[in-house]
Amino acid sequence: MSDLAADDLTRPLGRSEPSERRRFVVSARTAFGALAGVLAIVAAAQLWFARGDGRVAVAEIARAAPPAAPVAPPAAPEKKEPAPAEAAERPVMNAQEMETASGVTVIRGGGAGAPQSMVIRIDQQGASAIAAPDRMLLEKSRYGALPRIGPDGTRPAQAYARPFAGDGKPRIAILVGGLGVSQQATSDALSKLPGPISVAFAPYGGDLDRLVQRARDTGHELFLQAPMEPFDYPDNDPGPHTLRVGVSDADNLDKLHWVMSRIQGYVGVVNFMGAKFTAQETALRPVVKDVADRGLLLFDDGSSNRSRLVASADALKGQAARADAVIDSTLRAEAIDRELAKLEQTARDRGYAIGAASALPVTIDRLARWAKTLEAKGIVLAPVTGVVAARKTAS
Repeated sequence: MSDLAADDLTRPLGRSEPSERRRFVVSARTAFGALAGVLAIVAAAQLWFARGDGRVAVAEIARAAPPAAPVAPPAAPEKKEPAPAEAAERPVMNAQEMETASGVTVIRGGGAGAPQSMVIRIDQQGASAIAAPDRMLLEKSRYGALPRIGPDGTRPAQAYARPFAGDGKPRIAILVGGLGVSQQATSDALSKLPGPISVAFAPYGGDLDRLVQRARDTGHELFLQAPMEPFDYPDNDPGPHTLRVGVSDADNLDKLHWVMSRIQGYVGVVNFMGAKFTAQETALRPVVKDVADRGLLLFDDGSSNRSRLVASADALKGQAARADAVIDSTLRAEAIDRELAKLEQTARDRGYAIGAASALPVTIDRLARWAKTLEAKGIVLAPVTGVVAARKTAS
């Protein structure tokens, strides 16, 4: 053990040698100098911050309040029902105001006796959804449900029409047929075509209900295609249940009812082929009468110049229309564009025009492109029912 360690052990407690006192004095001076240096740094920092933008943050130091008793964590906010006084202050809307605010249109039957039918239309971001089939507008048959006029006088052509007000501009309607046979072609057409273009479903094909519902949801007005006999039948065969010349009226009506039962919620019937059948007034008239009596439109696709379909409907006070042109009779883009340009001129001259087409890829592509140009041309794209209304007013 060293001498220093021995002295430390034998030194009385609480005593200090003179040399220790000197060391303490030196240490106190050193500490005081360090404290002064810290204060100087703080002062300099305050001056530096003050020069930044002329503002100095001053923190107020207050005596802390005594700690409060522990508080349980706040509970999750609960939904609070408005107090009766608050609820009373809110404006009360009537049914019409609620419909307008929500974008819902309700068509109520006005007849007496049987329960009134009701059609509800919902505007989905500019695409008017088509009303779902109304059971009051359907009747049972051995093939399934068939359309009919409702007990209150509501007609399917009215209930399932796409809303269209019109604004005085020339209007063009396009009916695209052949949907339902190919699911892929149908899906492509419904994805690309704007809602105002009407579509017609063939009575054949699988999963028709799903495809029809999709067309309805995207705002497309629906038609049903009825196969009718062409001049070169059976070499050119429209398919099963074709309406034919030379068979009984009962046989043709039975076939028509099978076709009508395939889908529901359509506004009218359009011929599929049928140059021979539509030219024969005797065979045609019972079919036209049955369609008209069910509150449906009749549409002539314009493929035959000898057709008597519209004339028969007019004679029976039914609603009918005929296409001014088949826009894709020549399947080339430039030919389709020329036919669409002719429709534009017809609409300017007469106020309306109607075109018919098939759901073929080139046709769908040209229609989708053309539809985007109409607004700049001052022409409105309308559903077929919107043009039928214009035709009725002009006649």
